[in-house]
Amino acid sequence: MPEDTDICIRDARVTCIPVTTRVPLKFGSETLTTVTVARACITAAKSDGTQGEGIGETPLSVQWVWPSTRPYEERHLALIAFTHQLAAAWSQATPSGHALEIGHDFIRQELKREWETFNAERSESMPWLAALVCCSLFDIAVHDAYGKLNGCPVYETYNAAYLNRDLSAFIEPAEDSEVDFSGVYPDHYLIRPRPDVLPAWHLVGGLDALAAADLDGSEPDDGYPVTLEQWIATDGLTCLKIKLRGNDGAWDYARMVRIGEIALAMGVTSLSTDFNCTVTDPAYVNNILDQLKGEYPAIHDLVLYVEQPFPYDLEENPIDVHSVSQRKPLFMDESAHDWEIVRLGRSLGWTGVALKTCKTQTGALLSLCWAKAHGMDLMVQDLTNPMLAQIPHVLLAAHAGTIMGVETNAMQFYPEASNAEAAVHPGIYRRRQGAVDLSSIHGDGFGYRLDEIDHGVSV
Repeated sequence: MPEDTDICIRDARVTCIPVTTRVPLKFGSETLTTVTVARACITAAKSDGTQGEGIGETPLSVQWVWPSTRPYEERHLALIAFTHQLAAAWSQATPSGHALEIGHDFIRQELKREWETFNAERSESMPWLAALVCCSLFDIAVHDAYGKLNGCPVYETYNAAYLNRDLSAFIEPAEDSEVDFSGVYPDHYLIRPRPDVLPAWHLVGGLDALAAADLDGSEPDDGYPVTLEQWIATDGLTCLKIKLRGNDGAWDYARMVRIGEIALAMGVTSLSTDFNCTVTDPAYVNNILDQLKGEYPAIHDLVLYVEQPFPYDLEENPIDVHSVSQRKPLFMDESAHDWEIVRLGRSLGWTGVALKTCKTQTGALLSLCWAKAHGMDLMVQDLTNPMLAQIPHVLLAAHAGTIMGVETNAMQFYPEASNAEAAVHPGIYRRRQGAVDLSSIHGDGFGYRLDEIDHGVSV
């Protein structure tokens, strides 16, 4: 057993960093104009007494993790309070082992307990998705600390030489499969060596201006593009993710047609659709896809996959979605909390999983392994990750083997927030020729190269 590489947690601290968007970002019925980015610092130690620190970062995206009619600020303050509560819980965590083992045990035990305690005192329960996002910055920091303390990139540690347990200790196969996780470790499902260049997906929000005719004079004059056509031309984009309403079929269809026509005219090769969990009947999606296929077959052919049209709580909303996935690949996003929900989704007809580091690095890796073992496609979706949060995000995509690149859109909504990091890692904070370049990411842990970044924020 690799006990000499095991670590244990000594301390956890958190800092909250406010960020303002340059343009609004619509999530379902709500609009994001500001976000708090939470940064964790984990102090960890090995059995020989060697200590080191790991860093993790996640935007606390209130509208995405906690859709509600409750006032925004009430939910926002609750997420911050819970994040600080988790810092105390992580400081008291006693298990030792690999970061994946520590993260898994914390999520299954302490996080669940802290979440239940927090909700017992509230009139409206904070969703489990929100709890995972608040936990993710600490979990990411543990993985970073593990790599640093063992003197290597963390993606080189997801194997038998470092882990005390194989995948069978964390995940179980579907009953209808012949998959066996015994003696298998995450590295079996990871892409090595990782690619350094990934196609970049651009988010087309529901409020975004598509062309000059959509401008009303309220747009920022800051040197960055303000229309979709300008973004495509400036960044050489080839992949567009279209945010739709999910409750207005005529608007959604017209939006897809108009964006599709721009895509065809400007050389875009891939589209995806994101209904943000607002659809309750598969017929809604099917009708749009069928109408598009009949009236605009060239645009229909560009649609690579459909993302999360239906309510994210699959256990409460077990909708049979085979009719949608027979038309286009159908990816779980908000639903994909962990491998058990992915297993349920597969039985209902979902064919792919959209991974996010904001639902914990540990959970993303285990869901990745389960999905790949059962023939499901993968994508890595963004939570509009700025600053250090971008680095584990793009590394996950590079090692996952996605259906097409990585979604990355922080440069659309708050590019200046990442100026310090971009000075060291220019390729992942600016999209060029439709791609991001990860070649600057190297070194121990997540390869942040913190000693070269004048980030001006401590924890």
